[in-house]
Amino acid sequence: MSKIKNAFSGGKAFIAFITCGDPDLETTKEAVKAAASNGADLIELGIPFSDPTAEGPVIQGANLRALNGGVTTDKIFDFVVDLRKEVSVPMVFMTYANVVYSYGAEEFIGKCREIGIDGLILPDLPFEEKEEFNDICVKNNVDLISLIAPTSENRISMIAKEASGFIYIVSSLGVTGTRSSITTDLDSIIELVRKSTDTPCAIGFGISTPEQAAKFSAKADGVIVGSAIIKLLEKYGKEAPKYVGEYVHSMKAAM
Repeated sequence: MSKIKNAFSGGKAFIAFITCGDPDLETTKEAVKAAASNGADLIELGIPFSDPTAEGPVIQGANLRALNGGVTTDKIFDFVVDLRKEVSVPMVFMTYANVVYSYGAEEFIGKCREIGIDGLILPDLPFEEKEEFNDICVKNNVDLISLIAPTSENRISMIAKEASGFIYIVSSLGVTGTRSSITTDLDSIIELVRKSTDTPCAIGFGISTPEQAAKFSAKADGVIVGSAIIKLLEKYGKEAPKYVGEYVHSMKAAM
């Protein structure tokens, strides 16, 4: 059983997204620990990239701050080795196909296995092109997480059937960021997913309040929150982990 599927075994899963190195790796470590000890069931670690096409201004800003601070993929690998001594919840990397390509896919995914990264999310990787990464992921026991967007339509069942770990359901068109309302017909997307697979699904993009967490976790197996956590890191800097912990606690309680 994949460690990621396990994260959904104790009820609704709360998934926290944190960009590595914003404002620095030491703060990232404390923020991850705070999220995990306050109920986060799975952590998405963002590897910064200079052109993060799926991200809104908040996470773009975090990418820039991290890159300007000198964070590299190798530094993040070392950081995860250190982090794994204290954090046992499943962790996945979220980054862009180019980051994996330029590092060398075999080497990058092999490293993930070595350091205890359980999955990989590549928002810019089209379903039709996932094979070249997927085979290496399967070999290394790393789940390549599939995304399903409102535009996936007739491909939803096909994507769901082949999914591993969990399915990332993108709540709305456009980029990441907090939203006051989400109008996508998620019920019919989730219904199709459930007919096609028993792989759990979580909703992300735009969820920021406990009310939204309660509403969307009732539909899916979990929710993913990124921008709202990044805003706390941007606002409080090195003091942010305490606030991240409180925030995660309130979201998890609402679910």
